Amino acid sequence: MEVKDGGIPRGQPPLKGIRVIDLTRIIAGPYCSMIMGDLGAEIIKVEQPKIGDESRAWGPPWVGESVSAYFVSINRNKKSLTLNFKRPQALEIFKDLVKQADVVVENFRPGTMDELGIGYEDLQKINPRLVYCDMTGYGTDGPYRDKPGVDVIVSAIGGLMSITGEPEGEPVKIGVPLIDVLTGLYSFGAIASALYLREQTGKGQRISINLLAMQVATLINIGSNYLIGGIVPRRWGSAHPNITPYEAHRAKDEYLIFGVINERMWKSFCRLLGTDELSDDPRFAHNSKRIENRQALNEIIDRKIAEKTVDEWIPLFDQAGIPCGPINTFDRVFSDPQVLHLGLVREVEHLHYGKVKVVGPPATFSESAIGIQNPPPMLGEHNHEILTRLLGYAEEEITALQEQGVI
Repeated sequence: MEVKDGGIPRGQPPLKGIRVIDLTRIIAGPYCSMIMGDLGAEIIKVEQPKIGDESRAWGPPWVGESVSAYFVSINRNKKSLTLNFKRPQALEIFKDLVKQADVVVENFRPGTMDELGIGYEDLQKINPRLVYCDMTGYGTDGPYRDKPGVDVIVSAIGGLMSITGEPEGEPVKIGVPLIDVLTGLYSFGAIASALYLREQTGKGQRISINLLAMQVATLINIGSNYLIGGIVPRRWGSAHPNITPYEAHRAKDEYLIFGVINERMWKSFCRLLGTDELSDDPRFAHNSKRIENRQALNEIIDRKIAEKTVDEWIPLFDQAGIPCGPINTFDRVFSDPQVLHLGLVREVEHLHYGKVKVVGPPATFSESAIGIQNPPPMLGEHNHEILTRLLGYAEEEITALQEQGVI
């Protein structure tokens, strides 16, 4: 393999050599560890024997007979090891793995790891270089400490549901568990930062992140509108509270969405619609006036947009340099020419359940090879490999562990 300056082989994944022990289930934690796996880390997913990650059962649809499409979406590039933490020997196996690990990620109820004797303080003693990340619903202390953390409930408590939906309609949840995904993304960045600092100090540390903090931190401009202006936000449907025009409108056939984000673009938009006079109309002279007269402006826009089809409008918007797009259903998303060009849909093959399509990582590296190396694992698929390769167990010892219900 060709070697770059500094001794790093060309094509080497950025996290090659990093070993992650992943105790998480459901979404946020598995999404975090999947990213690390895409970037080359070895991910050992520790699961409860016979049951595993709850999302394995979240079907249909299924891949094969027993693996849910949900599980497949967030668990590629991992190895599955089953350990029954009710058995002391399983805890010892886990501790032996931690001695050889760089990262531990867990999302148990606060205090559970400490009760088992494998909390951060315990593990830091046996591996001072360990980066330990706990993910909870509401934090490791405080009045909500023991409250179960679920994405949709957190999005309600944290205000997101109050601003999602049509203006006169009911509050609705977002179509994907976005707070879980954002928590996984932020956790990945925090872990990578702690690993970078460890290279300078030689010491690991504990990272704590929770869904509620993530939810409130990502309210960005809407949260700032309240903190600075005292504005309790409302639901706007597809519209933007601070910019207009910036929402979906129905063309002759279907809906499309566009956003006019500055005054130069506003003048181009007026020309595009054949309504140059609007650019000089004092009701719409600048964005704040357009916000003030949003309803009157939308009535004009609705009439004009309804004159052409989506396919007729989009080239005109593109030519004018105004952000615009169709509101695609999923069959159109996965046949979209740019999505196809980006190669986002990948196909992996597993010995047990054959070929399956997944969405691959969204980033590319100029000097590093990243991507999907292995399909999502079957429950306990890598017990033998991990116990023999990393911990030196003999065949008869592994058989005994199985008979005793340890793995």
